Amino acid sequence: MPRESKKARTERAARIYDTLASTYPDAHCALHHRNAYELAAATILSAQCTDERVNMVTPVLFERYPTPEALAGARLEDVEDIIRSTGFFRNKARSLVGMAEGVVERHASELPRDMDHLVALPGIGRKTANVILGNAFGINEGVVVDTHVKRLTTLMKLTTQKTPEKIERDLMGLFPRERWTMLSHLLIFHGRQVCIARRPRCAECPVARDCPSSLV
Repeated sequence: MPRESKKARTERAARIYDTLASTYPDAHCALHHRNAYELAAATILSAQCTDERVNMVTPVLFERYPTPEALAGARLEDVEDIIRSTGFFRNKARSLVGMAEGVVERHASELPRDMDHLVALPGIGRKTANVILGNAFGINEGVVVDTHVKRLTTLMKLTTQKTPEKIERDLMGLFPRERWTMLSHLLIFHGRQVCIARRPRCAECPVARDCPSSLV
């Protein structure tokens, strides 16, 4: 691919977004939740685990611990038993209880609405904080870079960076702030349905003409 100017890349990024938005009008956060607390817990559980598995586990978890106060007072062993199938369950149980304790003790039982306070909670890094801010509070603080987003934006030559933090910065520079949260959902939907890692369906891809890696 010839060297692409920043202006040309930004225009191509806008076309990709618009096409994906029209292709997946129902794109949304796949983790089932009713409030910020539930989304925080579900996102912690989603590390190295499928959303489908998390959504099988969280109804039991939230019935048993419906509030941060309830989870903060939980026995680790009891939480571990509920979330065991999500993998890394001991670490995740400590993060869940620690997160709930921090929310209760430092934030009057309400998830904070800013990046600095969120990432200070156990189990919450920048990616998880972006998920919470964007989907629970409608705050576009950054772009969630998961494995789908990293793979697709690399294939689309929207970034040449390798780490999630640097990829996020590139994407924040290409897309308007109001699109940051939805961008991740669109790319994740596309990665699961068309741009599949082991068998990309390039012939059916609506953004093939704007993807330098397209096989068609």
